[in-house]
Amino acid sequence: MNKFQLYTFMAVLGTGTLQTAFGQTQTLNARMEKMAENLEKKVVTWRRDFHQHPELGNREFQTAAKIAAHLQSLGMEVKTGVGKTGVVGLLKGGKPGPVIALRADMDGLPVTERVDLPFKSEARTEYNGQQTGIMHACGHDTHVAILMGAAEVLASVKNDLRGTVKFIFQPAEEGAPTGEEGGAYLMVKEGVLENPKVDAIFGLHINSQTEVGTIKYRPGATMAAVDSYAIKIKGKQTHGANPWSGVDPIVTSAQVVMGLQTIVSRNVNLTDNAAVVTVGALHGGIRQNIIPEEANMIGTIRTFSPEAQKLVHRRINEIATNIAESAGAQADVKIDVMYPVTYNDPKLTDQMVPSLEAVAGKNNVKITPAATGAEDFSFYQQKVPGFFYFLGGMTKGKKVEDAAPHHTPDFQIDEGGFVLGMKSLCRLTTDYMEQASKGIAVKELTASGK
Repeated sequence: MNKFQLYTFMAVLGTGTLQTAFGQTQTLNARMEKMAENLEKKVVTWRRDFHQHPELGNREFQTAAKIAAHLQSLGMEVKTGVGKTGVVGLLKGGKPGPVIALRADMDGLPVTERVDLPFKSEARTEYNGQQTGIMHACGHDTHVAILMGAAEVLASVKNDLRGTVKFIFQPAEEGAPTGEEGGAYLMVKEGVLENPKVDAIFGLHINSQTEVGTIKYRPGATMAAVDSYAIKIKGKQTHGANPWSGVDPIVTSAQVVMGLQTIVSRNVNLTDNAAVVTVGALHGGIRQNIIPEEANMIGTIRTFSPEAQKLVHRRINEIATNIAESAGAQADVKIDVMYPVTYNDPKLTDQMVPSLEAVAGKNNVKITPAATGAEDFSFYQQKVPGFFYFLGGMTKGKKVEDAAPHHTPDFQIDEGGFVLGMKSLCRLTTDYMEQASKGIAVKELTASGK
């Protein structure tokens, strides 16, 4: 078959078979949207339960049990204990096609809730030697509830699905406890993207400062790579009345702190991408008249490219080491690489944005600036094409400056955006399947020469 014959054949299909398929797709979308709307109260109830009973990373035992029971009730193949406490459900559609993964994170944070809600968290724990509350201060409770709802919607149209859906409920997105592995890294390491092999993965994140009904996204680098560092400055202890008899690690540390500020302002090419070097804590000394032997600082690094990451790491080492040496002290620098850049595959993003526009309205789907926060969804994107987007969770009409940011005691989510969350995940899934099935058909026709 030459190109003209192929196009003619496809045109004939377009007047019959493809029109029928289009009609079936439209019906399927309408069914899914209706069911998502009917599930709203159920999803809200789930979310409130998870919010009232938060669990920290790698300790999401009750959360995982509730998720697994729900997926099993939908007739899925369910695996538990993946990546410590993760749950994976497999929904096989009635027709052959690609494997799409949908992911939600499950863990809470060591934050004491201040919001006065009927389902307020009263959970307590000890974290890093301190008593603290536990709270879903980043919206992971909403992610779980929305994905459970999407799972129920997609299971209800199972026979019409052109492929397989893998539901990934992931622990420890905020980081595993000290000395443990966890999160997306561990799930990938344990093969969550294999058997069956995932072709594309989608995930969403609720945002407390984006209005309900709005979806935001960005192609390419969307959230920063995150690394942590620790610098120990070793001096010489002496009496505070005789500083000339020792080497002051506190003064030296202050100089290092100021030196680190020049990395972003003088070394990183800010016309290419942003970067952040933050000192989060500085500790040294025990008494007002003693110059201590050492001081310690810790901080975080955010970058948007491997080149910038390498540059920042090198400059932290050079600045700390050389400033310490100039003061007669020594610097011990340790940098831990944590999460890579959350990178939305540009081709996949361009392909799937119309799906978001179909459920939210074109004017409600907007490109957002890159964020210096980090997400371990990036580990999945290192292996397969992925698309990560932001779902509005702020009450309509509320001012952004009045909405508490994530990871704070006053963090709050408007539950009015949950239906859109379900609809968007379901639509991305079925549209990707539909597009893949058309691509396969054309490839098969070309290859066989029919």
